[in-house]
Amino acid sequence: METINIGNGPNNASRMILGCMRMPALSTEAAAKMIETAVSLGINYFDHATCYGDGEAETRFGDAIALTDVKREDLIIQSKCGLRFDKQIFDWRKQNIIESVDGILKRLKMEYIDVLLLHRPDLLYDPEQIAEAFDELEAAGKVRHFGVSNTMPMQIELLKKYVKQPLKINQLQLSLEQSQLIDQDLYMNNKTTDMSVMRDGGALDYCRLNDITIQAWSPLQHGMFKGMFIDNPEFPEMNKVLGELAEQYGVTKAAIAIAWILRHPAKMQVIAGTMNPTHLAEMAESDRIELTHEEWYRLYLSSGKFLP
Repeated sequence: METINIGNGPNNASRMILGCMRMPALSTEAAAKMIETAVSLGINYFDHATCYGDGEAETRFGDAIALTDVKREDLIIQSKCGLRFDKQIFDWRKQNIIESVDGILKRLKMEYIDVLLLHRPDLLYDPEQIAEAFDELEAAGKVRHFGVSNTMPMQIELLKKYVKQPLKINQLQLSLEQSQLIDQDLYMNNKTTDMSVMRDGGALDYCRLNDITIQAWSPLQHGMFKGMFIDNPEFPEMNKVLGELAEQYGVTKAAIAIAWILRHPAKMQVIAGTMNPTHLAEMAESDRIELTHEEWYRLYLSSGKFLP
């Protein structure tokens, strides 16, 4: 598995991340197998959030890793805080950030996490409170690196005015079907389509200019949590092209769809959310594929897009 160095962040980070949102559905033994499978494939990066199963995903991971021979120091463990389903709010207040990390560490049974991300923007966020929380967490050795998720450029700029730690990661949605992160500029002069509307403030270029690594979530999903587009009858042309390229490269359609993201020169990471060891191994095959320029555009157009 190819690795990247995240500037002022974790080094030797696998380009594929195992997202642990669905881990509560597994037994502890099955979760241990999933962790071992990921590591055997060269995946050393694991993504959590306090809201995943209301903390149960972290608990299951912490219990499961104790059943393996995997060394903590060989892993990059990331979690997110700020999304409070229990109260139906986003919460980037200092107290919640501090308490969230304490809860994360307790559930994971670890002394530190490698990366903490703020989970979606809190509309009432106070950057000075965030800065104080990050300083305390770093000084206590509880968090080594920091970042954000689903956050727009000017929000990051405001955070940077107060937060002294580099914000080196932004988790953003991207898939072959949900491609607005990378293609809004293509339609900038075309008033006949809403694909020309910029909804993220130019997040892609901003992250590239500021050496912020983008982590693509829901890489096989269409819409926002509407389900997978793989073998979905709503996307016949896309699946036809995915199938042809999958046969050509000797991999699955899912591997081709992920390779499409990894082909982008922004050097993104991709979050794989499967809890099936076989599916993860199939998806990891994307690492050995480099689509040609022509193949990349062929896939893009198969998703229903057009070139203006």
